Amino acid sequence: MVKVLVTGGAGFIGSNFVRYALRAHPDWHVTTLDKLTYCGRLENLHDVLDSPRHTFVLGDIADSAVSAPLVRGSHIVVHFAAETHVDRSLQNAGAFIQTDVFGTFALLEAARESTGLRRFVQISTDEVYGSVPTGASKETDEIRPRNPYSASKAGADRLAYSYWATYQVPVVVTRASNNYGPYQFPEKVIPLFITNAIEDADLPLYGDGLNVRDWLHVEDHCHAIDLVIERGADGDVYNIGGGNEVPNVDLTRRILALVGKPDSLIRPVADRLGHDRRYALDTAKLRALGWAPKHVFADGLAATVDWYRANPWWWQPIKHQDPGYRAYYQAQYASRQGS
Repeated sequence: MVKVLVTGGAGFIGSNFVRYALRAHPDWHVTTLDKLTYCGRLENLHDVLDSPRHTFVLGDIADSAVSAPLVRGSHIVVHFAAETHVDRSLQNAGAFIQTDVFGTFALLEAARESTGLRRFVQISTDEVYGSVPTGASKETDEIRPRNPYSASKAGADRLAYSYWATYQVPVVVTRASNNYGPYQFPEKVIPLFITNAIEDADLPLYGDGLNVRDWLHVEDHCHAIDLVIERGADGDVYNIGGGNEVPNVDLTRRILALVGKPDSLIRPVADRLGHDRRYALDTAKLRALGWAPKHVFADGLAATVDWYRANPWWWQPIKHQDPGYRAYYQAQYASRQGS
């Protein structure tokens, strides 16, 4: 049995990967390590918690007493655990440095001591490249993060690489574009706008709405990570992009059309500080391994809307019963009203 550790496996992408891994690899036993912060939820794993090939461990990656034995006992580590929301990093950058950088350091130290580790996948982000006015970022391009979140991920990204270069830890780094799909916490733009539209609430759109993002379905991301585990080269970086560049205002209108609500729900608000204008990835290196996205964006977005419509049990308690979510939402958007 191949022993796989997934950090942050109760989060959005992590839980989708846990589900994908158990389905795709009958010979894998997956251990999820998650701190269960505000966006890590056992509900994300409700359908696999009782699987005999899955174990859940509550713990912090930065706590070596918990995380190190799990790393040393694994053949594969897929490291998702991170603070991930740019807006939250503007409010509290320290939490991002602690989890994203120091937490990664704790895992890498354990990986350096491991004798059976075959692969350590450091999940990074396209945001480490900074804003890309034209063209597409290649893995060899300079990284120029422009907010505390992307800077913390860049630090972890390069720290992981250094453990390959210095200690020969079998690290690969993936840098993915914006993900969408089921189980995404409803502070991110797609689930936020879908659920707000369902409830006839305003959709707070930053600035002029012309910031461009490339959208990648979470299942295509999971498939890419799986391929990199199998075929990637130690020490290498692989871009994972969906090839779906969409201005935010167009995305907002598509969501409203799918939900069947009017564009009058769009509420322009003051822009995010340091808001990167555009991200774009060159994915030729990954495609050379045999990967290509399977989800057409229009179909994937429609299916995502259908999922949130069908699963209010999952998101309504977050939005209406979690005082932390309500406090965040008020702090994030109330001051921007009328801007």
